[in-house]
Amino acid sequence: MENEIVDVLIIGAGPSGAVAAGYLHQQGVNIKVVEKQKFPRVVVGESLIPRVMDHFDEAGLLEALNSYGFEKKPGARFIRGEEHCVFDFSDKYGEGWDWTWQIPRADFDKAMTDELQRKGVDIAFETEVIDGQFQGTNSTTKIRDKNGAISNIEAKFVIDCSGYGRVLPRLLNLERPSQLDNHSAIFTHIEDIRRPDGVEGTQISFDIIETEVWLWVIPFSNGKTSVGIVGPTDYINRLSENMDNHEAIKEAIKLSDYYMDRFSGLDYEFDPIRLTNYSVAVSQFYGAGYALTGNSTEFLDPVFSSGVCFATESGILAAKLAKRQLAGELIDWDKEYAAYMKYGIDVFTTYVKEWYTGNLQELFYHRPENPEVKQKICSVLAGYVWNKENPFVAKHRNIIANMAYLIKK
Repeated sequence: MENEIVDVLIIGAGPSGAVAAGYLHQQGVNIKVVEKQKFPRVVVGESLIPRVMDHFDEAGLLEALNSYGFEKKPGARFIRGEEHCVFDFSDKYGEGWDWTWQIPRADFDKAMTDELQRKGVDIAFETEVIDGQFQGTNSTTKIRDKNGAISNIEAKFVIDCSGYGRVLPRLLNLERPSQLDNHSAIFTHIEDIRRPDGVEGTQISFDIIETEVWLWVIPFSNGKTSVGIVGPTDYINRLSENMDNHEAIKEAIKLSDYYMDRFSGLDYEFDPIRLTNYSVAVSQFYGAGYALTGNSTEFLDPVFSSGVCFATESGILAAKLAKRQLAGELIDWDKEYAAYMKYGIDVFTTYVKEWYTGNLQELFYHRPENPEVKQKICSVLAGYVWNKENPFVAKHRNIIANMAYLIKK
């Protein structure tokens, strides 16, 4: 069996793998991407946040993606009964992009890989990693293609961007429980034939049913809208008891006073998909000759749309560090990669936890609004969670709970 030899092997062709591949290809690095699935394919993670635009730009993908006309996302709305809280990404603390996209991931991911292939990136779809051996900076990865043929790829470095597939965490026994409570979700795409004109029809919204239960509504430019229900796993189990996912989404829509009339009785583009206990973690972010990115490391919760942001942030960073290492530089992966990524994850983890305690919701709906507080929170929601000049980043562990306590007094 003849081995294929590359500088960097990238496992997974989603957003993390795409930006890593785009960046390395621009740098002239010999790469190969292997992807288990055939694109297009349906996957969760359809609401982006502005920080990802920096990554698409650095990877040379921004211009091509912009040509597809995906729905622009200038902010986000949170609904609680009669109360509305709208965040405008152009009114945030610090620098950064003022908008991003709401995207059907099947179309978006294929757009990225189409552009990469147009540029000459070698992507092997329907190709599964079945084993791997790491000897320092050299690795041998065993793959199986769609016809069942098995071959090896030798690489100086491997970047695992496999997302929910979590290839290296499984092969190397790196998985560990998440620090977040168990939550689950059911979602589908709906033919949004009753969509209102203007901002109301295109605005992404999160409708709070109970403190820990909420409905997401993500309109796309193709006329369809992603609708999903999120809650503690026990709640989702009760909601869907004695019914299939199709009926469970119907019941979820009935719980929303705001969206029931818009979506009830409409056709679904595909059978609703259920994600159970989706929060995951790992014991380490890198090892000798490999790095884990995106959902291969941590997946938190969809409430603030952070998933793709962490995928692309880690994907582009791992690619940059791998390039430097290949050039002979000694990289402190613990400091420059693991510690950096963990800091941003810790910030967002605080926000997710404080959302489900209700403390963050107190800040969202407190009136009168405090414009400065809102701008600082908006910067976090936009993905700029490494800006330590923002006190809502630097003091994230205490500031939300303390402010909520003062509001409630």
